[in-house]
Amino acid sequence: MEDVVLNGGDTAWMLASTALVLLMTPGLAFFYGGMVRTKSVLNMMMMSMITMGIVSVLWVIYGFELAFGHSADSPWYGGIGFSGFGGMVNDFTNNGGVYPIPVLVFAAFQLMFAIITPALISGAIADRAKFSSWAIFVAIWSTVVYFPVAHWVFAFGNKVGDTITGTGYLAGKGLEDFAGGTAVHINAGAAGLALAIVLGKRIGWRKESMRPHSLPLVMLGAGLLWFGWFGFNAGSSLAANGIAGLAFMNTQVATAGAVLGWLLVEKIRNGHATSLGAASGAVAGLVAITPACAFVAPWAAVVIGLISGILCSLAVGIKYKFGFDDSLDVVGVHLVGGIWGSLSVGFFGTHVVNSIGIDGIFYGGGTDLLVKQSLGVGVVAAYSFIATLIIGFAIEKTIGFRVSREVEIEGIDLKEHAESAYELASSSRGGASL
Repeated sequence: MEDVVLNGGDTAWMLASTALVLLMTPGLAFFYGGMVRTKSVLNMMMMSMITMGIVSVLWVIYGFELAFGHSADSPWYGGIGFSGFGGMVNDFTNNGGVYPIPVLVFAAFQLMFAIITPALISGAIADRAKFSSWAIFVAIWSTVVYFPVAHWVFAFGNKVGDTITGTGYLAGKGLEDFAGGTAVHINAGAAGLALAIVLGKRIGWRKESMRPHSLPLVMLGAGLLWFGWFGFNAGSSLAANGIAGLAFMNTQVATAGAVLGWLLVEKIRNGHATSLGAASGAVAGLVAITPACAFVAPWAAVVIGLISGILCSLAVGIKYKFGFDDSLDVVGVHLVGGIWGSLSVGFFGTHVVNSIGIDGIFYGGGTDLLVKQSLGVGVVAAYSFIATLIIGFAIEKTIGFRVSREVEIEGIDLKEHAESAYELASSSRGGASL
């Protein structure tokens, strides 16, 4: 450790990446907020904003230690304690090796992942969740689900000399997930499915029009997500190097491919290419390339994105066949896109672009990597779904998770926040107030 010298360039890149990832959560708030009806937009956006507050505080108290601490030497959790980063200020990052960036910078970067993951879940239960119950859910779910799963996937252990201890379960099994296809997207998608089941369908679902109230907000949110995702993926290199450049390029071209794939399906199926489809396709591509961005060549990233756009555009109809109300298609985009992206590494992964990568099926590596990716998909999806069902039902049966019928019909913004997104005033020639 004493031989490590702070790298100013890497540290600056990680600080910038951290800010980019933070921007994704307000971007998500715009994206989700535009997709709901006028009477729910503030509540939808506040579900993301409160997550930023709750998770940030928990991360300092015990979340980072639970996810990345070294004291437990366990594949299931990092450590249990309430250090509050005491004594870490001058330490360098040690995660499978020592990086020349301060551990507080790494902790801040990983915090932004911890924030956006539960925020993603909120889209599955739009229009019908009590705000206080949602806040309690975020605190419990982050503690019981996200922090441990982050350890399984992202913790590569404490390296001292030639010895590495405390590697996460899936990281130790050889899962390749560069920026969170399992820990973030499959995790959130499976949880979204569970909560949609717990809270049930919205009043009027499939009978009333529930079209997005503001497509410009949706497009703005998608643009902010796309922008911030460069920090999400390229920042996961923890350095300003060639791997960051690879992840950056793959993020761009995969997202572009997914937009084209989604719009192609829309054009064939409905005869129109829509702005909502373009925005949703972009997010689907971003989700799919997240685990693969540093392990595949750019040509493969295009293919992964194109398939993701097609696959997710078809998958959003799953909820109608199985009868669960996933309001904003968290399952169709994040769960399905995350599964495809994680498995795609088993097909397209190659050591040619990344020396630590393993060759997948298309590069002569056989099925070994695909099996490891499948294990990661299955373990995270199953744990998240089951744990979320338990947490969701516990909240529903105690303090209640869903608002009353009257509140849902009148508008959750007015009842939960005493505000409305749009104050529509009228004027008259008689001088009435505007």
